[in-house]
Amino acid sequence: MTTTASPSKPTLSLGPVYYLWDGPKWRDFYFRIADEAPLAHVTIGEAVCSKRLHFIEPHVVEVIERLESAGKQVSLTSLALVTLERESQLVRGLSRDSTHPIEANDLSALQLLTGKPHSIGPLVNVYNGATARLLASRGATSICLPPELPMASVRGIIEETPAVAFEIFAFGRVPLAISARCAHARSKGLIKDNCQFVCAEDPDGLTVETLDRQPFLALNGVQTMSHTCQALIQELPELAVAGASRIRLSPQHCDMLAVARAFDDTIAGRCSTAEGLARLGSAYPGASFSNGFHHGQLGATWLSAKAGTEKEAVQHRP
Repeated sequence: MTTTASPSKPTLSLGPVYYLWDGPKWRDFYFRIADEAPLAHVTIGEAVCSKRLHFIEPHVVEVIERLESAGKQVSLTSLALVTLERESQLVRGLSRDSTHPIEANDLSALQLLTGKPHSIGPLVNVYNGATARLLASRGATSICLPPELPMASVRGIIEETPAVAFEIFAFGRVPLAISARCAHARSKGLIKDNCQFVCAEDPDGLTVETLDRQPFLALNGVQTMSHTCQALIQELPELAVAGASRIRLSPQHCDMLAVARAFDDTIAGRCSTAEGLARLGSAYPGASFSNGFHHGQLGATWLSAKAGTEKEAVQHRP
């Protein structure tokens, strides 16, 4: 008689804060994550805009110490877009001097990291197994797959690349694009070089509406994000069977501790996926959840577990 091994349970990870939060708020957020959140791995740093670095730099060392004292593994993120020599120097210095693993979120960092253990972030377009295997051959030990990939592609890439740990972007506004120009500043009558850090006024992103006044996207400095919040809590059993090693939560301006606990309890089987989803709704009130990308549908779509392939409204809230 043959038996089939049960899939191992993935661990939880936390991606970097994409938004501009002031330094003390950023520090206190990670202190609480360190002390209370059921997370195995945390990636910190600035991925979106190098101008924001001076807000968090005074607190990075103490945040790392607090996280590691709590048993968390810590990685540092690289910038997602390098357009200036100053930014190039930042990436070179980070790759050369960091004693912590680097998460590459832009191809410009890969040459600097060749041969060194590092991870690949969700902003790098890893769309097939061949790309994943190439990155692994250059030293990547884990890859967070792009959040727009459908489950069929996720499953195929994991199957074709057994030597790498794969992470799935399971919670947070989806990062869609990044630009050398700052639409967030322009929307408030400013320019990038004199932005006055107005993105700090929108700690969860600035909603962009269509001409019909329907929420459509969110601006975050030079980054464009989805208006909806991707929430793959119903899909956790499927992701575990597929071999996902980590489930990534992307920080939003909500109770991220409650979000982490909902995912942790669902992964461990202490609550059902339906209960976990309801807890997410309480932790992030007013948010519109989506999982369309995962199911090969429009990204802003929400498909309930009971409805199967039935499409529900974009503004569905559990």
